[in-house]
Amino acid sequence: MERAKGLSGNQLKLIAILAMTVDHLTWVFFPGTQKAWYVMALHVIGRLTAPIMWFFIAEGCRYTRHRGKYLARLFAFAVVSHFAYDFAFGIPFLPLSTGVFNQTSVMWSLALAASLIFLFSSDRIPQWGKMLLLALFCVLAFPSDWSSIAVMCPLFLYFHRDRFPKQAFDIVFWTFVYAAVYFLFLDKPYGALQMFTCLSIPLLKLYNGQRGNWKGMKWFFYLYYPAHLVAVGILRLVLHGEVPILFS
Repeated sequence: MERAKGLSGNQLKLIAILAMTVDHLTWVFFPGTQKAWYVMALHVIGRLTAPIMWFFIAEGCRYTRHRGKYLARLFAFAVVSHFAYDFAFGIPFLPLSTGVFNQTSVMWSLALAASLIFLFSSDRIPQWGKMLLLALFCVLAFPSDWSSIAVMCPLFLYFHRDRFPKQAFDIVFWTFVYAAVYFLFLDKPYGALQMFTCLSIPLLKLYNGQRGNWKGMKWFFYLYYPAHLVAVGILRLVLHGEVPILFS
């Protein structure tokens, strides 16, 4: 059988895992938003991760045959990842205890995004009801990593499935919204750096629509994400002690 050209879902997820690991280790070795060019370059690599995650939440919602199990898995994953994420970066486990930004991992927003996609797919919910749900879910997702953008972008990627130019625009547009807020209210250089998520677009364009031969990638990611965050947290304690290293 001739091998499909392009990148499989497994290969794209592996790229996301590697980029994410580089980004998180950079926070450990260079705490806060340090502006040295090599630190920023390492964070640029990390920008590849989020759009790939958004894209595959949309794909997962499209192809899952068991929506209930899919959502249960995502929310369970989000709960476990909350503690791993906060431990990794020195954030109190109690949400909102130190502010409204970066209180939990992006997995919370992604679980909400999948829920919203399924709700929007229902014909039994009126349009005004869907708009209220959209506002509610954005508020609920706001304190997480990537905030409400990690709800909005997967939703639009799902709407625009099989229309990659529109999906590419979704990534650019919603990243710009996040980058603009970050630039205006948090950190200007790091806000501008968020736009490098656009580097993921050529990679996603190579997606060949196939999962890949290894069926274990799904569970590997579910295990790897919290496990690598725990390792990051241990390294943080060894290098810096019990101090936050994110946006310090």
